[in-house]
Amino acid sequence: MEWCDLNNICGGCTYGGMTYEEQLAEKEHKLYETLLPSFDENTIWEGVIPSPLQTRYKNKMEYSFGDDVKDGPLTLGMHKRKSFYSVVTCDDCRIVNEDYNRIVKATVMFFNLFHIPYVHKRSHEGYLRHLLLRRSFASGDILVDLVTADMPMGCCAMSEEELLNQWKDMLLKLELEGQVAGVLHTRNNSLADAVIDEGTDILYGKNYITEECLGLSFKITPFSFFQTNSKGAEALYSKVREYVGDTTGQTVYDLYSGTGTIAQLVAPVAEKVYGVEIVKEAVEAAKENAAENGLSNCEFIVGDVLDVIDGLEKKPDMIILDPPRDGLHPKMLPKIVAYGIDRIVYVACKPASFVRDMEYFKAAGYRVEKAAGCDMFPFTKHIETCALLMKA
Repeated sequence: MEWCDLNNICGGCTYGGMTYEEQLAEKEHKLYETLLPSFDENTIWEGVIPSPLQTRYKNKMEYSFGDDVKDGPLTLGMHKRKSFYSVVTCDDCRIVNEDYNRIVKATVMFFNLFHIPYVHKRSHEGYLRHLLLRRSFASGDILVDLVTADMPMGCCAMSEEELLNQWKDMLLKLELEGQVAGVLHTRNNSLADAVIDEGTDILYGKNYITEECLGLSFKITPFSFFQTNSKGAEALYSKVREYVGDTTGQTVYDLYSGTGTIAQLVAPVAEKVYGVEIVKEAVEAAKENAAENGLSNCEFIVGDVLDVIDGLEKKPDMIILDPPRDGLHPKMLPKIVAYGIDRIVYVACKPASFVRDMEYFKAAGYRVEKAAGCDMFPFTKHIETCALLMKA
């Protein structure tokens, strides 16, 4: 397959140039070998569910500002493979919608024109940090968020307000397949090389987009969690719903619930669903989503899962786990096991973390009844895992 010129340079894609069938075969082999210590002779391995879209599938990108060579022109894109400092401009990426490429190309040209500096990792001096893009497959709406530090004195001949307004006006004039629904500016003066929200202003439009998944609608804000492959999410969540099974009259815990996607998919027949998430913005979006979808039996709570579950009013009949990449906190494992429930569904974005957690579950009498992979990230090395745990 013809791929972009940055294949083997950009740190984004791992399998650029391979056929999708070759990728799936390699991913399934590696995933199965990783998960095998968690299985027993009766575990049903269901293989890897392919992504419905192999290209142009990503609905979210976080681009970094930087340079390709020291003191070179401004770049905007991904870090070079195995490089902490060098950033290559990604304006011909095949895993994002073409509108993203147009916005990246126009944005880096705009700030190069005014010689606006990026924030250097060593000195922490500069202005530009990241460009965050999110797009709804349902509507084509695009959210554009520029992440900067405070503007240094003498950085630009014009004021920050004028600079940002000119950038916004330039974006709104671009010829796109979709449409810019919101232009935002997020302030981030932290030392960490990460997108951290220390205050966000709306320069144009609104601060959210709406995506659809399996007949439900979800409001997505700049920093709320939603699977980055909208079509792949439908495949993954269909498998989750299958593993969850009949929840009629049951109480379900959806732990690490993000914007409440899984919770709302199982809510229609459940008696009560609790969603717990530490990101306040995501919880607020989950509450709005549930109201929009007419679901009154969902309760979303902001806080650390480790602390919140002890205070929940009803004990669970079913638990759904979708933890961060590092898996479950060691203190969470005995709390989950103590409920003594028969079935747990575990969604893992890092298979090795699942295998580590599964050692505790096995010692507590659980086994993997079924498991499947779901390829949410074609042309990259990443893959999701979904497993049904049963009390032996």
